[in-house]
Amino acid sequence: MATKTIFSGFGGQGVLMMGYSLAHSAMSNGYHVTYLPSYGAEMRGGTANCTVAIDKDEIASPVASEPDYLVAMNSPSLFTFQNKISSGGVIFLNSSIIKETPKRSDIVLYTIPCVDMAQDMGNNRVANIIMVGAFIKKTGIVTPEIYLKSLETILGSKKKSAAEINRRAFIAGFDYLKD
Repeated sequence: MATKTIFSGFGGQGVLMMGYSLAHSAMSNGYHVTYLPSYGAEMRGGTANCTVAIDKDEIASPVASEPDYLVAMNSPSLFTFQNKISSGGVIFLNSSIIKETPKRSDIVLYTIPCVDMAQDMGNNRVANIIMVGAFIKKTGIVTPEIYLKSLETILGSKKKSAAEINRRAFIAGFDYLKD
């Protein structure tokens, strides 16, 4: 059965990279994958979201009418997508920016202050990787090792310092949520 996730936020928050890196790591693990990005005309500050579907079998449609997961990096994303999540689904919320909570009682909610955590690490640009760490911890879609190897492949290993900050950010997100 396919697992479908919507990643959503403002352009510049790394939303499309979250989806792409998850899709790449799942594909590296032998799954069938679809990745469907959507973004506004603005370069930064506009809306951006993507849908990732992962399955052991071929995927008939990349469209997620009732996705299992939502990763919301800003309030408009929460309001736009919270009612599309299937009953029993999971929402990962960037609590550094989003102060509201979903109005549904039939979902599981995880709040991760990923922007605050990134600022504490000294690099605002890794908030998305922190969020993916938390997401992978709770979903188990791929192992941390497979995800980090895929991320290194995607970003390249030209700068060892960039690979190290991404690894630290992922681990911070992964360790933030308890079992």
